[in-house]
Amino acid sequence: MHWHTRKVLSWRASNTMDSDFCVEALEEALRGYGTPEIFNTDQGTQFTADAFTRVLKDHEVTISMDGKGRWIDNVFVERLWRSVKYEDVYLRAYETPAALRAGLDKYFRFYNTRRPHTGLDRRTPDAVYFEQTALKSAA
Repeated sequence: MHWHTRKVLSWRASNTMDSDFCVEALEEALRGYGTPEIFNTDQGTQFTADAFTRVLKDHEVTISMDGKGRWIDNVFVERLWRSVKYEDVYLRAYETPAALRAGLDKYFRFYNTRRPHTGLDRRTPDAVYFEQTALKSAA
Protein backbone atom coordinates (compact mmCIF):
# COMPACT_ATOMS: atom_id res chain seq x y z
CA MET A 1 0.00 0.00 0.00
CA HIS A 2 1.44 3.35 -0.99
CA TRP A 3 1.71 6.01 1.71
CA HIS A 4 -0.48 8.42 -0.25
CA THR A 5 -3.23 5.78 -0.47
CA ARG A 6 -3.15 5.50 3.30
CA LYS A 7 -3.43 9.25 3.61
CA VAL A 8 -6.35 9.34 1.19
CA LEU A 9 -8.12 6.68 3.22
CA SER A 10 -7.39 8.56 6.42
CA TRP A 11 -8.68 11.82 4.95
CA ARG A 12 -11.76 10.17 3.41
CA ALA A 13 -12.63 8.43 6.65
CA SER A 14 -11.99 11.44 8.88
CA ASN A 15 -14.37 13.66 6.95
CA THR A 16 -17.46 11.81 8.14
CA MET A 17 -18.76 10.88 11.56
CA ASP A 18 -20.50 7.74 10.28
CA SER A 19 -18.61 4.69 11.55
CA ASP A 20 -20.37 2.41 9.02
CA PHE A 21 -18.87 4.43 6.19
CA CYS A 22 -15.45 4.29 7.84
CA VAL A 23 -15.66 0.52 8.30
CA GLU A 24 -16.66 0.14 4.64
CA ALA A 25 -13.75 2.36 3.52
CA LEU A 26 -11.34 0.42 5.74
CA GLU A 27 -12.50 -2.95 4.43
CA GLU A 28 -12.27 -1.70 0.84
CA ALA A 29 -8.70 -0.50 1.43
CA LEU A 30 -7.68 -3.78 3.04
CA ARG A 31 -9.12 -5.76 0.13
CA GLY A 32 -7.57 -3.53 -2.50
CA TYR A 33 -4.19 -2.71 -0.98
CA GLY A 34 -3.39 -5.32 1.63
CA THR A 35 -2.87 -5.15 5.36
CA PRO A 36 -0.64 -2.47 6.88
CA GLU A 37 1.36 -3.11 10.03
CA ILE A 38 0.00 -0.01 11.80
CA PHE A 39 -3.15 2.10 11.38
CA ASN A 40 -3.08 5.59 12.92
CA THR A 41 -6.12 7.80 13.55
CA ASP A 42 -7.35 10.38 15.97
CA GLN A 43 -9.74 9.34 18.74
CA GLY A 44 -12.93 10.21 16.87
CA THR A 45 -15.96 8.10 17.68
CA GLN A 46 -15.91 6.53 14.22
CA PHE A 47 -12.40 5.18 14.86
CA THR A 48 -12.97 4.00 18.43
CA ALA A 49 -16.22 2.23 17.53
CA ASP A 50 -16.06 -1.52 18.14
CA ALA A 51 -17.00 -2.25 14.51
CA PHE A 52 -13.99 -0.27 13.26
CA THR A 53 -11.41 -1.53 15.74
CA ARG A 54 -12.68 -5.11 15.31
CA VAL A 55 -11.78 -5.04 11.58
CA LEU A 56 -8.25 -3.92 12.45
CA LYS A 57 -7.88 -6.53 15.19
CA ASP A 58 -9.23 -9.29 12.93
CA HIS A 59 -6.49 -8.39 10.42
CA GLU A 60 -3.86 -8.21 13.20
CA VAL A 61 -3.18 -4.53 12.50
CA THR A 62 -1.59 -2.54 15.32
CA ILE A 63 -3.91 0.32 16.27
CA SER A 64 -2.27 3.68 16.91
CA MET A 65 -4.31 6.67 18.08
CA ASP A 66 -3.24 10.24 18.64
CA GLY A 67 -3.60 11.54 22.19
CA LYS A 68 -6.80 13.30 23.21
CA GLY A 69 -6.66 16.97 22.34
CA ARG A 70 -3.40 16.44 20.44
CA TRP A 71 -4.31 18.49 17.38
CA ILE A 72 -0.63 18.91 16.64
CA ASP A 73 -0.32 15.15 15.98
CA ASN A 74 -2.32 15.66 12.81
CA VAL A 75 -0.98 19.03 11.67
CA PHE A 76 1.34 17.60 8.99
CA VAL A 77 -1.42 15.58 7.36
CA GLU A 78 -3.75 18.59 7.52
CA ARG A 79 -1.11 20.73 5.79
CA LEU A 80 -0.65 18.08 3.14
CA TRP A 81 -4.40 17.95 2.41
CA ARG A 82 -4.60 21.74 2.30
CA SER A 83 -1.88 21.69 -0.38
CA VAL A 84 -3.62 18.90 -2.29
CA LYS A 85 -6.95 20.71 -2.26
CA TYR A 86 -5.70 24.19 -3.15
CA GLU A 87 -2.96 23.18 -5.60
CA ASP A 88 -4.89 20.46 -7.41
CA VAL A 89 -8.41 19.34 -6.47
CA TYR A 90 -10.11 22.76 -6.38
CA LEU A 91 -8.36 23.85 -9.57
CA ARG A 92 -9.26 20.74 -11.55
CA ALA A 93 -12.77 19.95 -10.23
CA TYR A 94 -12.52 16.25 -11.07
CA GLU A 95 -15.81 14.87 -12.31
CA THR A 96 -15.35 11.15 -11.66
CA PRO A 97 -13.64 9.04 -9.01
CA ALA A 98 -11.36 7.61 -11.71
CA ALA A 99 -10.31 11.11 -12.78
CA LEU A 100 -9.70 12.09 -9.15
CA ARG A 101 -7.63 8.95 -8.54
CA ALA A 102 -5.51 9.60 -11.63
CA GLY A 103 -5.16 13.28 -10.74
CA LEU A 104 -4.09 12.52 -7.17
CA ASP A 105 -1.56 9.99 -8.39
CA LYS A 106 -0.08 12.60 -10.72
CA TYR A 107 -0.15 15.30 -8.01
CA PHE A 108 1.60 13.11 -5.42
CA ARG A 109 4.31 12.21 -7.91
CA PHE A 110 4.82 15.96 -8.50
CA TYR A 111 4.61 16.71 -4.75
CA ASN A 112 7.27 14.13 -3.90
CA THR A 113 9.65 14.47 -6.84
CA ARG A 114 9.48 18.02 -8.20
CA ARG A 115 7.80 20.40 -5.72
CA PRO A 116 10.37 22.07 -3.43
CA HIS A 117 9.32 22.34 0.22
CA THR A 118 10.40 25.23 2.41
CA GLY A 119 10.41 22.96 5.46
CA LEU A 120 12.93 20.73 3.68
CA ASP A 121 15.31 23.54 2.74
CA ARG A 122 13.66 23.87 -0.69
CA ARG A 123 14.32 20.18 -1.44
CA THR A 124 11.77 17.58 -2.46
CA PRO A 125 10.58 14.84 -0.10
CA ASP A 126 12.18 12.24 -2.39
CA ALA A 127 15.55 14.02 -2.30
CA VAL A 128 15.49 14.09 1.51
CA TYR A 129 14.28 10.50 1.84
CA PHE A 130 16.77 9.02 -0.60
CA GLU A 131 19.61 11.07 0.90
CA GLN A 132 18.79 9.65 4.35
CA THR A 133 18.46 6.13 2.93
CA ALA A 134 21.87 6.43 1.23
CA LEU A 135 23.46 7.65 4.46
CA LYS A 136 21.99 4.72 6.43
CA SER A 137 23.20 2.26 3.80
CA ALA A 138 26.69 3.72 3.90
CA ALA A 139 26.87 3.40 7.69
